[in-house]
Amino acid sequence: MSPAVGFLCSRVRVEEKLLLQAFAARGVEPTRIDDGATAPSLDAAPGAFDLILDRCLSFGRARHLLEHFEAGGTRCINSAHTVAVCGDKVRTQLALARAGLPVPRTRLAFTPAAALEACAEMGWPVVLKPAVGSWGRMVARLNDRDAAEAVLESREVLGSWHDHAYYLQDYVDKPGRDIRAFVLGGEALCAIYRRSEHWITNTARGATTSAAPVDGDIGSLAVRAAEAVGGDLVAVDLVESRDGGLQVLEVNHSMEFRNSIEPTGVDIPGRIADWVLEQARVHA
Repeated sequence: MSPAVGFLCSRVRVEEKLLLQAFAARGVEPTRIDDGATAPSLDAAPGAFDLILDRCLSFGRARHLLEHFEAGGTRCINSAHTVAVCGDKVRTQLALARAGLPVPRTRLAFTPAAALEACAEMGWPVVLKPAVGSWGRMVARLNDRDAAEAVLESREVLGSWHDHAYYLQDYVDKPGRDIRAFVLGGEALCAIYRRSEHWITNTARGATTSAAPVDGDIGSLAVRAAEAVGGDLVAVDLVESRDGGLQVLEVNHSMEFRNSIEPTGVDIPGRIADWVLEQARVHA
């Protein structure tokens, strides 16, 4: 009997199509749970699933729905705890620092005045990131005080309360690339270099990719970062300094992987489907 797998997602992108195809090739058809259409009763047990695989785009929706399913005893990948940590850069940074992992120096301020003072103490340039966000959006390199004043004023006037948490990080002078490593069930599955002439190296911003090794420091650090956030299935973003040292930038709980299959030669959706089904059978 096939395990009952719930597939939590709002929109079926390339990654979701690839995952559904991988499950179908293994004789399993997950039940899609559209987070925009569902309205679960919080005072009743959730549907009977052996496991829920989260592919939800919305950090807030995913966290609440996973908490609902976990309250009924359902195994969720990733867990609500992992989503809560990874979806908030402040929580991620605290978890990584507690685990003793190498991370860029980071400050948190809540007013433009405090942020400017922190920037001056850190030394220019400083990178300003949204505490909640992805795809390199709303990330700014503050090269000097004039630039910082302009950006911080616009965030203060136009932004929501999320935008008023000023997450400030050292600018790492990387060698034109960063690294994304995929971790599945405590194993470094594969990794890519993301190269760009722009200082932001997200593939969503046009970065090119090539395979990176995972049998050394990259894989080891990625696995430790996944453990720090309790992640079963995550993508860990690492950055190299000019002297070759590695630091952890972020951990992504619902990552995109379409641009990483070809350069690495790894069947990422197939490996995910195999591992998820194994976990579902254990918890059936």
